[in-house]
Amino acid sequence: MAKEDKQMKRTHTCGELTIGDIGKKAALMGWVHKRRDHGKLVFIDIRDRYGITQVVFFKMKEAEELRSEYVIAVRGIVQQRPKGTENSDIPTGQIELSAAELEIINPSLTPPFELDNVNEISEDVRLRYRYIDLRRPEVQKKLILRHRIIKSIRDFLDKKGFVEVETPVLTKSTPEGARDFLVPSRLNNGKFFALPQSPQLFKQLLMVSGLEKYFQIAKCFRDEDLRSDRQPEFTQLDMELSFTDEEEIFGTIERLLKYVFKESIGLELKIPFPRMSYKEAMGKYNSDKPDIREHKIGFQFLWVTSFPLFKYSKEEKKWDMEHHPFTYPLLEDIDLIEKDPAKVRSRAYDLVINGVEIASGSIRIHKRDLQEKIFNRIGLSIDEAKERFGFLLEAFEYGAPPHGGIALGLDRLIALMAGTDTIRDVIAFPKTQKAVCPLTGAPSSVDEKQLKELGIMIKNKGPSQSDEK
Repeated sequence: MAKEDKQMKRTHTCGELTIGDIGKKAALMGWVHKRRDHGKLVFIDIRDRYGITQVVFFKMKEAEELRSEYVIAVRGIVQQRPKGTENSDIPTGQIELSAAELEIINPSLTPPFELDNVNEISEDVRLRYRYIDLRRPEVQKKLILRHRIIKSIRDFLDKKGFVEVETPVLTKSTPEGARDFLVPSRLNNGKFFALPQSPQLFKQLLMVSGLEKYFQIAKCFRDEDLRSDRQPEFTQLDMELSFTDEEEIFGTIERLLKYVFKESIGLELKIPFPRMSYKEAMGKYNSDKPDIREHKIGFQFLWVTSFPLFKYSKEEKKWDMEHHPFTYPLLEDIDLIEKDPAKVRSRAYDLVINGVEIASGSIRIHKRDLQEKIFNRIGLSIDEAKERFGFLLEAFEYGAPPHGGIALGLDRLIALMAGTDTIRDVIAFPKTQKAVCPLTGAPSSVDEKQLKELGIMIKNKGPSQSDEK
């Protein structure tokens, strides 16, 4: 066995060797996928991210130690498999490596489940041992697809003059519907940051700054009640443009998705996508995100436009926003904001695929007086609006251009493109439906010293979701 300080160097991946390599020396590194004993011969399948190669050991004592998921290095000669033993299901199926040297880099405990047989294994167990679950080729393929989709997005937008800008993760709490995740400030005792539900305000400020075309692959956080297939942290493609209108935004997104689908899964989309007003969608389908496919196969995109600007909350007995308070009303409806808010339509739009909303956006308000009028209509006093959004209102007084944008839910889009029903399948380390991480045990308690430094005292501590797992 080779010594650790003289570790073998890999010459090929486990999906690379073919009939054209017969007679060559090769060194492979990877995990023991399967082991089979045939008298004096030991066969293993060695696996890495790129594929599987069969290795045969003849009278090699070290090979008898090998078990599933051992990490090994093996050197030998590539030879043709005996007739009748070929495997046409894999690219390396016509050859095998006749081993001359073996190094056990790291042994493994018996895995909690077999990589080839997870159908009867609960998701909680797979997430508890996610680093093992991620070794499965079908899981890795989804993460690689995610990489390709995000790379193609960046490539396209870069060519179109968009600038990727990272906005703050520690920011001010300005609730946008869901609850914020709050982060206590040690240096400013008694005060809190919030994790962003979206980069909405910062991307508008970037338009005021004159950047004109912005995008970001943004992490967003929402402390929502438990719902099926939702994540407390998620990823969205965030975009904003200055001096724009709906036509430019629709066209940009359509060309972007056409490029992304072609580059990542080889599918040609037909553009432009059909459009339907909110009123028409509700009248025809009784849904603001209808599935308009005639046959339940393929991808059918639909723009839904002209949403109501306001909705009435019976619980709070006041008008609230259908989307968010930065959405521009249709010009012809502005006079109805005070007189008849139920009839005010917005310049908001959603993009729907097969009945699933994957993007939402709007033309934004860029004038202080109109923004304050909207705040007032939803019950925010002048002082409350100034406290929450004073920095934005002030920015509007320094030459804010007309602007608009959109946010596209990447987790949901990637899941649709990968053909899976759950976004957890396309996230490397997802939370469960109870918003906990079985792998790390998060969220968890912290020690009293940390709490004391933050000036925090926990009252009425009860059982948590993570305690119940």
